[in-house]
Amino acid sequence: MRSVRNHLSWLESESIHILREAVAEARNPVMLFSAGKDSTVMAHLALQAFYPSRPPFPLLHVDSTWEFRSLIGFRDEFAAEHGFELIAHCNEEGRAAGINPFDHGDKYTLVMRTEPLKTALDAGGYDIIFGGARRDEEKSRAKERIMSVRGAGHAWEPRQQRPELWRLYNTRLGTEQTARVFPLSNWTETDIWAYALLHKIELAPLYFAAPRPVVKRASSFIVVDDESRMRFQRGDEIQTRTVRFRTLGCWPVTRAVESDATDLAAVVDETLRASSSERQGRISDGEDGGSLEQKKREGYF
Repeated sequence: MRSVRNHLSWLESESIHILREAVAEARNPVMLFSAGKDSTVMAHLALQAFYPSRPPFPLLHVDSTWEFRSLIGFRDEFAAEHGFELIAHCNEEGRAAGINPFDHGDKYTLVMRTEPLKTALDAGGYDIIFGGARRDEEKSRAKERIMSVRGAGHAWEPRQQRPELWRLYNTRLGTEQTARVFPLSNWTETDIWAYALLHKIELAPLYFAAPRPVVKRASSFIVVDDESRMRFQRGDEIQTRTVRFRTLGCWPVTRAVESDATDLAAVVDETLRASSSERQGRISDGEDGGSLEQKKREGYF
């Protein structure tokens, strides 16, 4: 147990160092906040890094308009409880046009996530943008630096990233450049769960098993978060299953898993025994393999 505490303490110290170093050089920083487990832990680290003051940046949430309703509630409660300014932004034109994950696939991600993110960052004039990505999530994310430079239009070119030796970070930015900074780069999914357990961090309820209405698609369970917006297929039948999520995205394209893990200790145990990756919780949203790298080059996340 002591070795686990030491490991998490080392990760915590590194993340706090990254947060402080980036803010010290920033003109106008912001933290991306999805209300998922990674961004929630990152926000808690920020609270520690700048205590007793509040973190010197707002939280920015890009609302795809297909978020889980309980996640939006958790987002708002978290920001209010911890004194964060919360900026929520969505593409109202895309909403009015009915862009949705059922019909529009990659276009939906571009129109409802990538473009509104870039618009919100430009509108705020942010130069340092903290994100909760971890390198173990997906192979293209392993190409990121801790301080990852973005060019004009927030484009990412992995071959032009700077070396990071001896934990020295180059925060100098040129004209039209910004930096995505990832304090959780060296964390794993298990580290996130274990840290939340150790420090009693409250996470979104969707991560814990509960009876929920679902439809089964092939081998996947999709929680019907809003029946009036659900695109039912022939043979679909709503049933109640005890399920939870390992990762959270837009509800029509996020796979729930059957589970009896109702608290963090059980979730940690279940994660350690899992034979599949966390990323397999995302279905049919075009976010696997090389397509995610292409989206990142366009400014996604």
